[in-house]
Amino acid sequence: GAARTLILGASRPQGRATLLWVSEPAPITLCGSLSLHPVSIGAAMHSAGYQALGVSFVYVPFAVTEADLPGALAGMRALGIRGLGVSMPFKLSVLPLLDRIDPIAARIGAVNTIVNDGGVLIGFNTDAWGAARALSEALELKGKRAVVIGAGGAARAAVFALCEAGMRVHIANRTLERAQELARAVAAQGFDVSSGDLRGLPQLDSVEAIVNCTSADMDGYGTEQIEPDSMLGPGVVVMDIVYKPIHTALLAAAERAGARTVHGGRMLLHQASRQFELYTGRPAPLEVMDAALHRAIGR
Repeated sequence: GAARTLILGASRPQGRATLLWVSEPAPITLCGSLSLHPVSIGAAMHSAGYQALGVSFVYVPFAVTEADLPGALAGMRALGIRGLGVSMPFKLSVLPLLDRIDPIAARIGAVNTIVNDGGVLIGFNTDAWGAARALSEALELKGKRAVVIGAGGAARAAVFALCEAGMRVHIANRTLERAQELARAVAAQGFDVSSGDLRGLPQLDSVEAIVNCTSADMDGYGTEQIEPDSMLGPGVVVMDIVYKPIHTALLAAAERAGARTVHGGRMLLHQASRQFELYTGRPAPLEVMDAALHRAIGR
């Protein structure tokens, strides 16, 4: 609870001593995010969660540049900031600035969450947790085959997470060389993975899940769309990590074909809930955070 201060005073005219307990605010723990822009949907989810549990945490998004990163992390350590989310394009460049890296984040080669443990900065990757958790809501993952579209940072996290969950993964990317590079990195960890370009998608057989990890159809990133129509059907689960718009062209095509769909807000929610637990040490109030997410994205 809140700290309390004992005040000893005297009343007039009797001169009797009076004891007063005055409540003081509990110490505030600061968390936040590092990104190019000071706008964060994570702030809405985390703040709602803090309020729901009654914990004295505050979440502040910070706008930084690449040149700011060393100073930002030095400030995190010096000021006792408990946790920081890390957005692109900083998920790789923060690695050499950290004291320790969680084994999963080390295998992925990217960090999206930093926890300050008594001055020791530890890097985690909750994107991977979010991707696997969101897809598992619609599909039992172990032993199934998934296609991950894309070869960037989000795809990298998703591929490692799905492989860790026991899936066989095929990486498809517009640029074949990038898909092959990611496949080699994942295969080196002993996982069952293959790669190819987008033109080879129709030739794939027995695919139970399709995960789009590109920015295709995302607000502000043009109008490019990815619709692997020949692969869609009732036996397939389609997940799109894009959350603005929440109902993408890919998901619309999947629904028309009878496939089950998972929108990008689910991955966003689960990666934020894992951050919340790392920062506070308490289970995340998922329903409260989900409602805050939907308010933030205008749904």
